[in-house]
Amino acid sequence: MKKLTVKGRYLSWEDGKPFFYLGDTAWEMLHKLSREEVDHYLSVRSRQGFTAIQTVALAEQEGVTVPNYYGRLPLHFTEGMPDPEKPDTEEEYSYWEHVDYIVRQAEQYGLFITLLPTWGDKFNKCWGVGPEIFTPENAESYGKWLAQRYANSPNIIWMLGGDRPIEEHHRKIMDAMARGIRANDQNHLITFHPMGDHASTDYVCDAAYIDFHTAQTGHGVSQCYRSDEIMREMASKTEKPFMDSEARYEDHPACFNAELAYFWNDADVRQNAYWDVLAGACGHTYGNHAVWSMNRQLTSYCPNTWKEALSHPGATQMRYVKELRYSRDYFSLHYDPSLLCGNYEGMAHMVAAVGDGYGYVYLPLGLPVTVDLSKISRANCVRAFWFDPRTGTETLFSVLPAQGKTTLVPPSSGKGCDWILILEGHQ
Repeated sequence: MKKLTVKGRYLSWEDGKPFFYLGDTAWEMLHKLSREEVDHYLSVRSRQGFTAIQTVALAEQEGVTVPNYYGRLPLHFTEGMPDPEKPDTEEEYSYWEHVDYIVRQAEQYGLFITLLPTWGDKFNKCWGVGPEIFTPENAESYGKWLAQRYANSPNIIWMLGGDRPIEEHHRKIMDAMARGIRANDQNHLITFHPMGDHASTDYVCDAAYIDFHTAQTGHGVSQCYRSDEIMREMASKTEKPFMDSEARYEDHPACFNAELAYFWNDADVRQNAYWDVLAGACGHTYGNHAVWSMNRQLTSYCPNTWKEALSHPGATQMRYVKELRYSRDYFSLHYDPSLLCGNYEGMAHMVAAVGDGYGYVYLPLGLPVTVDLSKISRANCVRAFWFDPRTGTETLFSVLPAQGKTTLVPPSSGKGCDWILILEGHQ
């Protein structure tokens, strides 16, 4: 695999070709799955068009106190506590040998491993199980050790943070861990996963080691319907690329409340993906409630196993976001609300972007849209297409003069009837 780099607001391969980060959250993969299960998971996600897998070395769900599938823990203990300066690499099938295997297999499938060195509860317990084991000193040592182990793996992206608020003490731990990583690895990108309804620009905006920023728009109503606003807030604070690294999970109880009897579905996850990307994001991360946790036990809160959930509709449809982005000039696309002549509020609100000779508008509920065709550059006429985010097909339906305002009506409307309007300029 080639090296990734930053190119303006986007990510690219070192040869200058665009790289769209299409992630999946598999937070508990290293901790819970066997090698055979890992192979199955990676093969499915590779076929579905994903490009990066987000996972955690020291996992959230008792990852330093409950052994992995092979009965191994990641760290030795010192005075009764897991010690980040003493990774357990002894004997065959050690915890870290298993991680090595997963990194190598992901490379074979053309997938990046976006690796969190630790979940946030290991430095800021908050609502988690912990224990808190990190200090600035041992965080730097652990970062050095991890980076030395994976510096030569071409498919690594480092992701600090881990779903926790960051106060001054925690920032010192993050800075130290990043310093340790950079001491032994100057080649891989570093990003940051924040707590829900926040962005990394809230915590590490000034950190030189961050290559691109992310937000967690999360699983509640207050933020999930304004994820594009969070993207624009990040854009106002940084010149670096940005994206949503944890949006609504498919099959997750809405607002964390299973009693509402509504679980986020494919239409919900599509909304955040297209809102965010047209707001300027360099990629997007999908998630499924059963898959992030590698769930095996059916409950009212998580009524699917991870294997069943792998092929749920939202997962199979995410590739079309990437395909749409690759279909036209990549690096020129930028957020541009002036393409719209009016907008809706709430869940119906549209997002528009323009590139060199084309424009996109996302219509989450398929309502009529009025656009200013003069915003399409270098065009005498404009070809109008409807792009179906459920199937990835685009259909030409009109050719219009490249001037003035026009109102267009999608093929269908209502919840689940989202469409992307493509306006393509021609001489």
